[in-house]
Amino acid sequence: MQRFSESVSFDARLAPFDLQGSKAHSAMLAHVGLLTPRERDAIHRGLDAIGREIAAGKFKWRTQLEDVHMNIEHALTKRVPAAAKLHTARSRNDQVATDMRLYLKAACADLVAHLRAAQRAILGVAARHLDVLIPGYTHLQRAQPVFLAHHLFAYLEMLERDAGRFAAVQDHANWCPLGSGALAGTTLPIDREFTAKQLGFTDAAGRPRVTRNSMDAVGDRDVHTEFAAACALTGVHLSRIAEDLIFWVSQEFKFAELPDAFCTGSSLMPQKKNPDSLELIRGKSARLQGNLHTLLTLTKGLPLTFNRDLQEDKPPVFDSHDQTRLCLEVLAAAFAGLTVDRDRCATAVADPALLATDLADYLVRAGVAFREAHHAVGGVVRLAEQKKVLLNRLSLAEVRTVHPAFRADWGESFHLAKAMQRRTGTGMPGPAQVKRQLARWTKLLA
Repeated sequence: MQRFSESVSFDARLAPFDLQGSKAHSAMLAHVGLLTPRERDAIHRGLDAIGREIAAGKFKWRTQLEDVHMNIEHALTKRVPAAAKLHTARSRNDQVATDMRLYLKAACADLVAHLRAAQRAILGVAARHLDVLIPGYTHLQRAQPVFLAHHLFAYLEMLERDAGRFAAVQDHANWCPLGSGALAGTTLPIDREFTAKQLGFTDAAGRPRVTRNSMDAVGDRDVHTEFAAACALTGVHLSRIAEDLIFWVSQEFKFAELPDAFCTGSSLMPQKKNPDSLELIRGKSARLQGNLHTLLTLTKGLPLTFNRDLQEDKPPVFDSHDQTRLCLEVLAAAFAGLTVDRDRCATAVADPALLATDLADYLVRAGVAFREAHHAVGGVVRLAEQKKVLLNRLSLAEVRTVHPAFRADWGESFHLAKAMQRRTGTGMPGPAQVKRQLARWTKLLA
């Protein structure tokens, strides 16, 4: 049963937050007269000493003491007699809720920092290849030309939304549950607002934020689930980015090449260079979704308030944090060492069929309704396929058999540079807009 019920094997990582919470709680107890200043100071010295031992790897964790909280409390009480008073007006229920909220605030800040590092690495590739054009794809079929930088900026937008989600989770975690007790608070004259301020649970104006319902405070795991959801959606974005890169580095595309350190060879085929780092990012995405599902299932049928099931909320949260951070580190380093094959990109984007929509726009500017123009260009495409020539190799006479609105300048629609310059609207991949977005992201990520 000890092996079955212990959690210190995974919740020991909460030790810094548990120590922080205990120092704030003892400070509050002294503030309201339930501890003397001398007792408070002795407890703080003892907690600091234990913190140093834990940081040095010298603290002995004991599974028979079940969790991080009892391990620290037991060690402290052996050293500081006054520590027997530390648990006054506190339950492990509100203690662990506080520890986890402190942890989640720190974890969100950590992942935002790693998201920024990944964004900067992607921005670096964009900045070095502002003139490179590639085909954009729908249905994994070549669709229209875009600047490589514009494609990479799409990744930055995705990761920026992820950063916003973690900031929101951090804000939701920023409410102090300490003082809720097991579920019904305490009859002792504690000062919850004092504790909240000690622990940094404050709003932008420095006002303390304390939970409003003691039962909800110890039974709530919403912020855990929101954190896992933010990690899962980040994982989806990283997986989509990885999928693009896997295509780009394949022999069929060869738009780019990964650094050797982020690939492996085959155990059988000596010519292989497999993008294992990117494939593992795709795999980790599934794992992150599994962690989210674990938390949703864990809490869906629990009555209020605390139930021991909630001990199992920590492994999926910790794993989501660790795996998301690791994926971001790998992605950032892979982009930092990515090389782009300009010639292969230029060859791929030279296909005039990529500008078929521009040809339809040419007809629209001549007064043809778009549906009619779309149908006409489809006829031109079929004609080129029948004659086995590129779209821009048809003669004026041939295209006029499809629609009379074609004029002598119809072939200018296939001038790639001019076609890109026409894309001037906000969010479009024209050169002026790409430069504007580069400046925007450079400022944002400075």
